[in-house]
Amino acid sequence: MGFISWIILGLLAGAIAKILLPGRDPGGLIGTTLIGIAGSFVGGWLSATFLHRSVAKHFYDPATWGAAIAGSLVLLIAYRLLFGNSRD
Repeated sequence: MGFISWIILGLLAGAIAKILLPGRDPGGLIGTTLIGIAGSFVGGWLSATFLHRSVAKHFYDPATWGAAIAGSLVLLIAYRLLFGNSRD
């Protein structure tokens, strides 16, 4: 997959992570979008490094989507812990 594909995947993964973890984020829509993009890269790297499963083959691979969404959720939770939580 190319760089643009990862960005598109990150946008979609960030939106799915936001749906799975509702609430107001300190960064708003732009912050959540950037977290989704970064999460797709982190999820892909973690999957390739620790699970020894390369996710860079196809855009429609379920493992690629799972890694991107998981990475987005992890970064979104970390962001909320570091910069504030809307549930206070």
